[in-house]
Parts: sequence; C-alpha cells; structure tokens
Amino acid sequence: MMRAPHTPRPAPSLPTKPVSSERPSMRLILKAFLLASAVSGLSFSAVRAETETPAAEVVLPAITVTKVVTRIVEDHVLASGLIAPVEQVAVVPLVEGQPIETLSADVGDTVAAGQVLAKLSTATLTLQQSQLTASLASAQSSAAEAKRKALRTAALLSQGAASNAANDQAQAALTAADAQVTSVQAQLDTITLQIARTEVKSPVAGLITARNAQIGAIASAQAGPMFVITRDGALELRADVSEADLPRIQQGQTATITLAAGTAPLTGKLTLVEPSIDLATRLGRARITLDMPDQVRAGMFAEADILVTSRSAIAVPVTAVGSEGKETTVMTVTDGVVHRTVITTGIRDGGWVEVVSGL
Repeated sequence: MMRAPHTPRPAPSLPTKPVSSERPSMRLILKAFLLASAVSGLSFSAVRAETETPAAEVVLPAITVTKVVTRIVEDHVLASGLIAPVEQVAVVPLVEGQPIETLSADVGDTVAAGQVLAKLSTATLTLQQSQLTASLASAQSSAAEAKRKALRTAALLSQGAASNAANDQAQAALTAADAQVTSVQAQLDTITLQIARTEVKSPVAGLITARNAQIGAIASAQAGPMFVITRDGALELRADVSEADLPRIQQGQTATITLAAGTAPLTGKLTLVEPSIDLATRLGRARITLDMPDQVRAGMFAEADILVTSRSAIAVPVTAVGSEGKETTVMTVTDGVVHRTVITTGIRDGGWVEVVSGL
C-alpha cells in the first residue's frame, strides 16, 4: 500500500522583539559624532565672532584728490657761520720810541676820521726841532754870504780883475751853502712832521673793537696796533656753504639771518662769494652784509637762509610724488580713471614740488 507522502509540520513560532535596521554600536558612534560636530561648530562660530571684523567696519586707505595749482615756489640755500667785521683797520704809531702820554678813546667808542685817539711825548722831538732851527739859521747865513761873494767875483771877472778859477770857486761855495740849507730844512721838516704825528689819529670812522695802548708804554709798531677799528661799524656774516650749493648763489641775492641768541631775524645781502673752497672741509664761503649791524656783535654764530630764486610755477604736494625706477611719477584722475603720469620736477619748497613738465 502505498503510503501517503510525509508532509513536515511547521515549527511553532516563538515570541520575539522587533529587530532595528541599525546596530546599537553604530547608533552610539553616530550620536557621538554629531554631538562633537555641534560642539565644534559652536566653538568655531564663537571664535569667528570674537576675532573677525564685519565687512562694514573694514578701514580703507584714505585717498586725497587735489587739483594741480600754480603757486609761488622759492629755492633756498642754507648756510651758517660767524659774524665778523667787513673791514678792520689797525692803528699803529707813526713815531717810534716815544712814550704814550694820554689816551682819548677806549673799546666801544665810535670815532670819526681824524679824531685824536692818543698823544705821545714830544719833549725829545721839540729839542731836536730847536737844534735844527738854529742850524737852519746858520746855514742860511752862510748861504747868503756865499751868494754875495759869488756876485762880487762874477762882477770882477767881467771887469778882468778876477780869474775864472776864482769865479768857479765862488759859484761852488754858493752851491754848497744852498745844499746845506736844503738839508737842514729837510731835517727840520721831518722833526715837525714827527711832532705832528705824536697825535695818534683815527684814519677812518668806525667802532673801536680793541685797544692795546697803555699810558707810559713806549710806542712801537713792532708791539702791535695801538687800536683796532671796525670801519663804519659794518659787520658781515661769513657763512660756510656746501660745495654743491656754491654754483647756485651769487652776489646780490638776499638772505634772512637767524641768530643763536633767539632775537628777531635780520636781513642781509650777499656781497661776495669767495672763489675758492677749503680743501679739508670742502666748504666755500659767502659774505653777507647785515642791514642792521648794531643788532649783532662780532663773533656771534648765525644761520643764513639765502633766497636763490622765486617764481610762479605748477606745483603739487610732495606726498603726491612717487618714483618708479628712474622716473618720477604722480597719479592723475581723468574721467574717473586713475593713470600713472611721468613728470619732471624742479624746486622743492616746503610741502610742495614744482612740476617742470608732464602736467
């Protein structure tokens, strides 16, 4: 008999919990990652909020646009030096060996030309003058006798009563007598001149800046000048100028003088540019005559601002001038577009620069 086929019976189902599609360990890792990312994002945002400046607070560079103008520009040369007399005159005694009796002037006095400054003793010279006066009288008497003798001899010669030899001797004696009178007269004139020169006079008008004479001292030119006079009291600034600036200055230019004492500036005029420079310092010298010399003293230090030239020219602020290689440039604006323009500059006067060409 045929047996019926065996059909297996299904196994009984057991109660189970729903199974999730994610594993527990993956869920924990993901949560930790998200949490870390959130914390990190918060920290980064906080840092950016503290360190970064908003775009509206960014400070942009300040740019100033100005028009090209025409103005007066001046070229100056600066120099410095000491105040000194324009001309000093040394007064020396014209008579040697005589003691000084009186002094009539001192340092600081203003004297006129021909004014007596001192007197020397005349005792010795007066005695010599008296002796020579007597000698002159004797010589003149001898000359008169020689003349009368020569006239008699010449008359006798014409009558044939005297020889030519006698006449020649009489004429020679007259010539010698006249020569003696001339010699004594010359000596007397010399003594008279020396007596007149015992009065030491000022050769020029000016200010006495030094006196070396003393009463009782023996006057002698070898001992140095008795007085030193600044002619007309004129003073000048002897300013040292750099070698590079020498070609720019010339006679007649004006200058402003500033003293170290802090007084008001003075004015002056350039009277001489010396033709040589110092080999050691490489500096030249300019002489500037002061308009008000009574405001300064010889030996003072002063600075000079020499005006070389002044003219009307196109000028731009010095801050607008730049350089690119060997070229000097400025930035110009045309129709709202900025261009770099090459220019040629000239005088730099304070905060302005002269533009010779290019604008």
